[in-house]
Amino acid sequence: MGKFYDSVPVSAIVRIRDMMYTVKDPFRLDQGDVSFDAPDTFKAAVAQAMKDNRTHYLPTSGIPQLRKAVAEKMRKKNGIPIGSDDEVLITNGGTHGLYAVMHALLEPGDEMIVPGPEWPPTMAICQAAQGVPVQVPLREELGWRWNIDEVEQAITPKTRVLYLNSPNNPTGGILTRADIERLAAIAKERNLWVISDEAYEDLLFTGEHVSIASLPGMYERTIPVYTMSKSYAITGVRVGYFAIRDKALLARALKIVLYTTSNVSSIAQYGAVGALEGSQDCITEFRDELKARRDLFYKGLEEAAPGVFSGTPPDGAFYAFVKINAAWARDAGIVGESLSWAMADHLIKHARIGCVPGVDFSADCEGYMRFCTGRSREELTGALASMKATFAATARTA
Repeated sequence: MGKFYDSVPVSAIVRIRDMMYTVKDPFRLDQGDVSFDAPDTFKAAVAQAMKDNRTHYLPTSGIPQLRKAVAEKMRKKNGIPIGSDDEVLITNGGTHGLYAVMHALLEPGDEMIVPGPEWPPTMAICQAAQGVPVQVPLREELGWRWNIDEVEQAITPKTRVLYLNSPNNPTGGILTRADIERLAAIAKERNLWVISDEAYEDLLFTGEHVSIASLPGMYERTIPVYTMSKSYAITGVRVGYFAIRDKALLARALKIVLYTTSNVSSIAQYGAVGALEGSQDCITEFRDELKARRDLFYKGLEEAAPGVFSGTPPDGAFYAFVKINAAWARDAGIVGESLSWAMADHLIKHARIGCVPGVDFSADCEGYMRFCTGRSREELTGALASMKATFAATARTA
């Protein structure tokens, strides 16, 4: 089993993150993180937990107050018919939640249909669980949504799971209610499980977020997975959660959580309770500011990189997923086995701008780049100025 992990890929996001630590005064548009501070409700609850000496072992499933809070949130906000708080497990962030869910659900050789492009650890975790990720392309002309006919055509006798990620990382594409309803019908007809990764549930600039587990008869075959990282700006704290109605599957997932973390940090869990039970104004404030930053970045690209990148501002999440003008790059001498990697390497070395090559998210997205627009306006403006100067110098020397 040890050697098996040699075949599990490491995301380019990790590789680039390590590269960026060697860059002086970098612009960190590579990592999916916002520049906001955590809300005071979270910080106050953390401070109180420390004062109360909440520093000892906890139930593996999570403290009762937090399980109750997230169960109530899923019922009211997401419309999911959570029965008992016991159906909820607290995890060490969303990534850990996905790890536990996939290892509990997948058998060797099971296929999981995944969007293409998609956050790379999704496919890697599936492979680590000895599953087979099958990417079905999101269509840019549909606003980075699936053509549901293509999803249906990709289902084989080995397919066990549909994996949804809406809003999507890296594109920001959002599945419509009609999309979700049709996917639910397919899951029922083909007897499939659904893993619904809703990390960006609060970051929609238009439309509505629909949790597939809220549709009639779908919670029984859906595992909704959430993180508090994006909504509350606590990416480094690591608090996530999911819910499973099936008792046997829930017991299996609990074992995986137990043997991978024992329990999630006590201080983090009490902080999460404070965030969930306190004012939710930060969610709206963060979303409004992220929309402004999205618009700032896309407008800035027109001046900083005219003719270099193309793309439409996304409806959700906080990324710019843009296409590289291959002819411009070739004329500028930005070439290599992978255009995406050549551009990333050029921007990191010459402009100090962190970014992620599109090919890391899907083979079909060779020639695309992802920039995080969740950074501060100052950092975004600085990155755009550096990009403009770098491309101007590149064009002069080409």
